[in-house]
Amino acid sequence: MTERSAADATTPRRRSTHRLPLGDPEVQEFWAERHLATLTTLTSDGRPHTVPVAPVLDADNGALRILASRRSRKVRNVTEAGDEPWVSVCQVDGRRWCTANGTAEVLTDDESVQHAEKVYAERFRVPRPNPERVVLFVTIDHLIGSL
Repeated sequence: MTERSAADATTPRRRSTHRLPLGDPEVQEFWAERHLATLTTLTSDGRPHTVPVAPVLDADNGALRILASRRSRKVRNVTEAGDEPWVSVCQVDGRRWCTANGTAEVLTDDESVQHAEKVYAERFRVPRPNPERVVLFVTIDHLIGSL
């Protein structure tokens, strides 16, 4: 434990919530940069399952799109989670970070998959062909971070 001076001890510490507004241009710029992130879902027994992903922010809809394979563990976790499949997506670059917490749904229709592939290609690269591709659509509840 670190020691605080007597003056520090009488001054209340200000707690930082690290809440970030989605409309902040700095937040949108950070999610537009080419970084990988981690996605955490919960298994049926409540254990966290964290994997690297390449999310694309859709600020207009308050969401992230993540390409995935239909049979992947992350997709199964979301589909098995019931009505509110909470997930967390965290992007880090050195000391800068931003975590999006929200609920996910699996989109399987061709239009959604093709749109997600298009925006993914704009941010990262053209995705490899995958006939089993689906989209994890994360509706952002809130953001936390330090940018």
